[in-house]
Amino acid sequence: MTIGIIGAMDEEVEILLSQLKLERVQVKANMKFNFGQLYNSKAVVVRSGIGKVNSAVCAQILIDDFNADTIINVGVAGGTADNVYPGDVVIADSLVQHDVDTSAFGDKIGQIPRMDTYDFKCDRALVEKAQDACKKIENINSFVGRIVTGDQFISSAEKIKHLNRDFNALACEMEGGSIAQVAYLNDIPFVIIRSISDNANNGASMDYKKFAPIAIRNSTEILKNMLINL
Repeated sequence: MTIGIIGAMDEEVEILLSQLKLERVQVKANMKFNFGQLYNSKAVVVRSGIGKVNSAVCAQILIDDFNADTIINVGVAGGTADNVYPGDVVIADSLVQHDVDTSAFGDKIGQIPRMDTYDFKCDRALVEKAQDACKKIENINSFVGRIVTGDQFISSAEKIKHLNRDFNALACEMEGGSIAQVAYLNDIPFVIIRSISDNANNGASMDYKKFAPIAIRNSTEILKNMLINL
């Protein structure tokens, strides 16, 4: 089994790279794919860059060039539910791309035209392993639910409330939905795990310098606990 691990930004993968027993690096589409052993699992760790196109290209390369059997995406997200706070972790069970709008043709907002699904569902076994991994970390609150994705940085409290109300979303970000779509099209199991940095819905935020080490620690420990048991 080869596990593809995607983070959008350098800081989201730096600790993982420091713990990876590197065997080779391959550059494609201006991305460095770091192949080796991570916590006794064969893994490829890569920074995709921000946004849906970058993350989709990255996921497809992992599948085509590295024969990734599983894809895990870790990173930062904004909370959208009232009870989700900075430092919490949201494990997606499904993803919707909230910025897709062909409602003029009668489609529900978020529906990708002519696709046979509205939301892209994470692999249930991977979700359960992520939940179990979170339980082993002290002082961490974790949630399972929908994450929505769009090529927008959402800072408006009104927009955040809309995402929570209309999509039943717990968090929003800019990559997970496109990774999920690529994995779905290729029939590859995947899971999206996000550390929450802020929530305009309940007014909670955390200074990024304070938040970043917490997010990195959480994602690293979650992945470590998951990969040991995969």
